[in-house]
Amino acid sequence: MTTFTQIKPQEDLLTPVRNWLESIEIHNSKLAHSLCKLIPSQCPFERDIIVFGRKLFHIPPMCKLNPLYEQVVTLRFKALCYLADECGEDVTAYC
Repeated sequence: MTTFTQIKPQEDLLTPVRNWLESIEIHNSKLAHSLCKLIPSQCPFERDIIVFGRKLFHIPPMCKLNPLYEQVVTLRFKALCYLADECGEDVTAYC
């Protein structure tokens, strides 16, 4: 009688990077401003292709294909919250 051992799924190679991004805390307004400028609020790849006033096709947002998308967006949100809550700054320029 043969017994099969259950193979454990290997840990994702990006898990350490995800954990590092999630563990970043914002305590510096310069860093927060830099992150808000560096990380766009909307996917820069989404486009409508228009020729002669007619929409030919739409390129969907491809940012969600990025395996670190959620962590990067969360980091930007942390930076915005720090600027608004701790520094009392108006963050509408980054929205």
